[in-house]
Amino acid sequence: MHARLLPAMLAAAIGLFALPVAADTPKSTPTAKELIAKSKPDEWRTPDPANLLYMQLPQGRVVIELAPDFTPLHAQNIRTLVHEHYFDGLAVIRVQDNFVTQWGDPNDDDSGDKSKIKPLGSAKPKLPPEYTRNIDPKLPWTSLPDGDVYAPQVGFTEGFPAARNPATGREWLTHCYGMVGVARDIPPDSGNGNSLYVVIGQAPRGLDRNLAMAGRVIEGMPYLSGLPRGTGALGFYTQASQRTPIISVRLASDIPPAQQEKLQVLRTDSATFAAIVEAKRNRRDAFYTLPAGKIDVCNIDIPVRTVPASTPSH
Repeated sequence: MHARLLPAMLAAAIGLFALPVAADTPKSTPTAKELIAKSKPDEWRTPDPANLLYMQLPQGRVVIELAPDFTPLHAQNIRTLVHEHYFDGLAVIRVQDNFVTQWGDPNDDDSGDKSKIKPLGSAKPKLPPEYTRNIDPKLPWTSLPDGDVYAPQVGFTEGFPAARNPATGREWLTHCYGMVGVARDIPPDSGNGNSLYVVIGQAPRGLDRNLAMAGRVIEGMPYLSGLPRGTGALGFYTQASQRTPIISVRLASDIPPAQQEKLQVLRTDSATFAAIVEAKRNRRDAFYTLPAGKIDVCNIDIPVRTVPASTPSH
């Protein structure tokens, strides 16, 4: 080999192992945890204790935030039922895989003993259907830019996933994971809140505008989604021993402040929530090399946290 070729070949070989990094290599998108760590105190809201339900199961506590701006009559009826301890001693009666978990009075089921149905107390037995409401420009609205199959517009309002139709002037809450709805029979006015369900699977959006959405689970969702599936039709339990008993359900406003959950929900009209949505729409890191560039309204988790000791409530 000619001596003058050796340095050039060595330099070329070294270059193979020292290729310059492209200046436009995209950075990894921040995680939700990283964005939340930088959030400001005023971007969080403390739910009204009058709208919080504490459902105590043997496995732990489930916290549900009611949505009275969308279903005010149902919210008030549920408060009445809870205030009078209606749900105490009832049970989870149905868990249908990839669909819903439902709780209420087992004797109110088709195969139940109707002579033992628990009375509703002061609650109303029937309510008009609250499936949609007029769009209220005073309520906060954070729109998603990617469109939707089921509605002209989707987004978030007051911490709930929602949809709206500007042409009709109506809006409604959507059947996303963790959303709580009011079970009913065939008549639209047959749902009064004495039997509730929570979505535990892929979003059954076809139910939107056909049932009243009462609120959303903000803590303890695994206690409802991880229950054994029912083996009967539609996931109903066929044996009483299969049901999960409800120890109690209480309004947060009915218990001493020291025993209340110190929870805050990230405002869905905040800059941090907008950043989380954008990071999820265009996620890029060592694993996600190709961002989706889109996201569905039911694929965004609304962050909930325990109030830091030094943080004032809002």
